[in-house]
Amino acid sequence: MTAEIVSVGTELLLGQIVDTHAAHMARILADCGIGCTRRSTIGDNMDRLVGTLKASLERADVVITIGGLGPTVDDITRDAIAIALGDELEEVPEVAEKLRQFFSTRNIRMVDSNLRQALKPTSGRQIDNPNGTAPGLLCEKNGKVVIALPGPKGEFDPMAMGPVRQYLEQLQGGQVIHSRVLRIVGVGESSVEELIRPLMEAENPTVAPYAQPAEVHLRVTARAPNREEAERMIEPVVGQIQAILGNHLYGFNETTLEAATIALLVERGETVAVAESMSGGSLAARLTSVPGSSKAFLGGAVVYTVATKVALLGISPELLAEHGPVSAEAAKAMAIAVREMLGATYGVAITGNAGPTSDVDGKPVGLAYIGLATANGAVTDEAKYRGIREDIQRRSTQTALNVLRNQILG
Repeated sequence: MTAEIVSVGTELLLGQIVDTHAAHMARILADCGIGCTRRSTIGDNMDRLVGTLKASLERADVVITIGGLGPTVDDITRDAIAIALGDELEEVPEVAEKLRQFFSTRNIRMVDSNLRQALKPTSGRQIDNPNGTAPGLLCEKNGKVVIALPGPKGEFDPMAMGPVRQYLEQLQGGQVIHSRVLRIVGVGESSVEELIRPLMEAENPTVAPYAQPAEVHLRVTARAPNREEAERMIEPVVGQIQAILGNHLYGFNETTLEAATIALLVERGETVAVAESMSGGSLAARLTSVPGSSKAFLGGAVVYTVATKVALLGISPELLAEHGPVSAEAAKAMAIAVREMLGATYGVAITGNAGPTSDVDGKPVGLAYIGLATANGAVTDEAKYRGIREDIQRRSTQTALNVLRNQILG
């Protein structure tokens, strides 16, 4: 069984609103064992919306619309569904009376257009909306299903997760599509694909890589009668991937690299301090975004200029003059200094040039050095990044976290 999602609203096409509802609905469909094969976004134009709905009904078993159920002239979804299905619109008297009472009890004059929300296609029924005035719609005709959901989050979420999900679960008959996401760092997408290619040839579970900023995600997906059986099918595949990728695999699903790193530090009773130049405090921000990070993160220093490197960390002016602030020597000295200053197990430092122009010492845009200090000394990693300033800064913190994590794991 397949489904398509149609999001309705010119504001979506103008970028004024980000469509998070469609992604939420796609996850619900997957949980119910229904494959979402296409997502479309249509503005408030009747001809284009009707054409999209008709095409979706030809391809898919279930079509779900989001938005356009309000009372104004640009809320055209119910009308378009009726036309696409060859239905007429009819008023539901109980809903019309409920609307009148809603406005009456609040001493608000009801504009006649509000009664549009009491209309439904003749082949459909309305879905109660306890959090708003616009009911949802559920239409069944010629072996096809059309479900219409309201756009406001407070109305969409309860309806989608409640009666709509229950209906879809019964419709599919007990099949689920369940996934686990494996998060990988320190190796590129093409290399990951080469390493696990035999696993990607399987049909159930399937394995698919997709690149994220400075890391790779693998989605392992199984179709099964229930979530527990799907997890049982996924588990051995995950074990094979772990054996192949080793420490490059750092977490699952929503686990971030900073959360995985903090967890390792807390588990071992160890601590970290950071010194940042190019990254401007974003490494500390990532670490402190993790709940409970105070058990492992002691603090840090943002030393953006040569003068602050000298004043706050006590870095030798002669060292900076000889090698420059963007150098392995500077990164090593920063890591050692911040570790000693705060008494941490590890000191991590980032220095580099995020652009958009070359630094005063002529170092190219994208060049960075990551310093790591321990009780046994200090080491540095050189990295060369491409991209805009924000990308380079983000990638430098990703490298720093990965260097620290690898040191912790030994």
